[in-house]
Amino acid sequence: MAFSEPMKRWDVVVVGEIYADHVFSGFQRWPAAGEEVHAEHYVRELGGGAVNTACALARLQHRVRLIGLIGEADRSWFETRMQGFGLSADGLRSDPLGTGVTMSVSTAEDRSFYTYLGANRRLAELLDDETIRAELIAARHVHFAMPLAADMAKRLFPLLRKAGCTTSLDVGFSPDWLTDPVNQWTCRAVDYFFPNQTEAQWLSGGESAEAFRNWASFMDIRHGVIKLGAAGAAAVVNGELLHVPPPRVDAVDMTGAGDAFDAGYIDGVLNGESTQDCLRRACICGALCTTRIGALEGLPDSFSLRSIYEQTYGT
Repeated sequence: MAFSEPMKRWDVVVVGEIYADHVFSGFQRWPAAGEEVHAEHYVRELGGGAVNTACALARLQHRVRLIGLIGEADRSWFETRMQGFGLSADGLRSDPLGTGVTMSVSTAEDRSFYTYLGANRRLAELLDDETIRAELIAARHVHFAMPLAADMAKRLFPLLRKAGCTTSLDVGFSPDWLTDPVNQWTCRAVDYFFPNQTEAQWLSGGESAEAFRNWASFMDIRHGVIKLGAAGAAAVVNGELLHVPPPRVDAVDMTGAGDAFDAGYIDGVLNGESTQDCLRRACICGALCTTRIGALEGLPDSFSLRSIYEQTYGT
């Protein structure tokens, strides 16, 4: 008689850097040195790739655990805001260094970030905690929204694979990590790797998606997925580049679009969809995120995702 494996406690555990975001948007142009320009909008919001992706996945009705570090003074704010997405803050630990802070400055086309790391400096120590590792292996999928150190990756990935977890990685704006050969093992070991176009260029040395395809094929990357902004996204499948265009939207703020994209792709993976369908879901989530100010207000629910999918790509 065959026995099925026990159901995992979480669909996804998201682990990474946590921030309080101060989002200034609606600038018509970037200021020159010493010049002042005025934003049309401002919002204070929970931030960081880990928060954004976790909230997006929770809104898509997945069981999600968010793991990271914040300052105790911000806990009530985090708990209240996360509850609106059906997400608990119980996976966040308090640290005396305080919550990290990011200031996001964006136009309709692009954005820049100014960051104070705060408690995120101790994230590597947190991942060595046995109770945290028990949380990770209790998930179907573990997403790392951080530049995961090579020694930590070599300790965690075999453990996660043995526990039957799939993994994904988005290191964000981390040029030192992306250009350091020591991290090539991590790129090969992770199941799904999510660089954007600039990050892919640091890896491959070329500006085109084809250059990324060549790099990913040479490096034997399991699933290399490149975010191309307004041009959509592409994935390397058996050495070939599969490209998907995005839906048309009126973008007002690019903050968090890449993190929402990650959530859409992971949603497809959890539902057993094809690479093409995962890309389509990812493009929809990323595009809809840009239609509202901040990283969280534009995140779609399952109904919105299905509706835009049918309008853009058909049934």
